[in-house]
Amino acid sequence: MGKRLLFFRKSKSRHLKKMARQQRSSPLPLLGGGLSPPPPLIDGDRNDNNANSLSVGMVGKGKKKVGAVKLWMRFDKFGNSEITECDKSTIIKRAAIPSRDLRILSSVFSQSSNILAREKAMVIQLEFIRAIVTADEVLILDPLRQEVLPFVERLRQQLPHKSLTNIQGADHTDVKSNEMHVSTSGKWLPVPEAVEGLECELPFEFQVLEIALQLLCMQFDSCVADLERDAYPSLDELVKNVNTNNLERVRSLKSNLTRMLARVQKVRDEIEHLLDDNEDMANLYLTRKLIRNEQSEALLGATASNSIATAASVVAGSISDDNHVEDLEMLLEAYFMQLEGTRNKITSVREYINDTEDYVNIQLDNKRNELIQIQLILTSAMVPVSLEFAMCGALSMNIPCVWYNVNGIFGYIVGGMAAGGFLIFLLILGYARWKKLLGS
Repeated sequence: MGKRLLFFRKSKSRHLKKMARQQRSSPLPLLGGGLSPPPPLIDGDRNDNNANSLSVGMVGKGKKKVGAVKLWMRFDKFGNSEITECDKSTIIKRAAIPSRDLRILSSVFSQSSNILAREKAMVIQLEFIRAIVTADEVLILDPLRQEVLPFVERLRQQLPHKSLTNIQGADHTDVKSNEMHVSTSGKWLPVPEAVEGLECELPFEFQVLEIALQLLCMQFDSCVADLERDAYPSLDELVKNVNTNNLERVRSLKSNLTRMLARVQKVRDEIEHLLDDNEDMANLYLTRKLIRNEQSEALLGATASNSIATAASVVAGSISDDNHVEDLEMLLEAYFMQLEGTRNKITSVREYINDTEDYVNIQLDNKRNELIQIQLILTSAMVPVSLEFAMCGALSMNIPCVWYNVNGIFGYIVGGMAAGGFLIFLLILGYARWKKLLGS
């Protein structure tokens, strides 16, 4: 009877465990009331429940990381700025760009250089400057990075200023003075209305592009100046003393110059590509496109009101403006020439390094030739010495000879052998000089 009760208790425990597992594995409804409380857990299953909840939490965290947002800064043409966190879909909808452009702006392509024209935006990827420019604003990726802060500061200094309008219900945190704010609500500030009497020589998108190219060229010039300052003393020291430390210093310098030349070449090639295609330059006129769209709307309104003359003038003005790219061409040519000058500086330093390496190789070849000459002289001296040793070995053998009975014959033989060896040595050196194997 005791065994039967024990069996009944074990089967009941197994049944409760099975019901608890089924209750945990069954999905719970998202909405609605009347949810029955879960059955009490058995002590042996509490650890399993904690492990399951931990795994669910980890899965939730993983999904959150996949959809993580990035830090962007919005800077409009009136000087208003805002920093906020936005996901990819928000940027795509706001700037009207394809998702592949955001992949270009990722950190994987941090050393690439691209200036892409889209329907309503211009995508700029120039070294550390990664931004999306429209006719009214610029969206800067990772604006709080150390190398991006100078670009943000130049935008604040060179673009017009206007007090920032606060959004009701949004939390803002000051970043620098009162002109830059951080929004934790994920909303963008509305673009203000146009200011009367505010005129600029270049459109807003070209002002941003000019600031980016100007800052990039200044950084290139600074890096090249540092390389020049380190290169010439290191090369002069290598010429004076060829050792492992100097060679390693020059090797590192040459590697830095190669990387620097590649960076400058990428930006230069991108600008050259734009200069060779007028259509690409025309597509970068975002302000002109915005005005043309407004003119198209006016054209539709004029057509509806049967104003044919007004429609014809609007169409003619739009066509004439589309063929005008001189402003952008002059801007790009100016920085193209500046990049060309930077590239020439790097090339001149590389040529100086190559000349120094050639000079060092000539010095090493000269030393090697001197060592070969010394080896030749020593080999020439070993020939008569070897003959003398051979003669001495032959005379030291116990062979009956009449010369052994002559007094002082040993001195004559040794003296004659030395004189003969020296004569052979002189003949070998004379032959080497005659063949110009030895220097004068």
